[in-house]
Amino acid sequence: MKQFKIVSEKHFDGYVPYPLGIKGAVVGEGDTSEEALDDVKSAIRCYLEVFGK
Repeated sequence: MKQFKIVSEKHFDGYVPYPLGIKGAVVGEGDTSEEALDDVKSAIRCYLEVFGK
């Protein structure tokens, strides 16, 4: 899989990570940074399956 730089922001109710370099709304969320990272990785895989590389 292509590598993406992921920015993760801490909010009062959890974490919100998003990849740089992908146009569109590809974000994740989670109570912990690990959960959020897993979620955004899943979103990236789905995006690449639908829209291609």
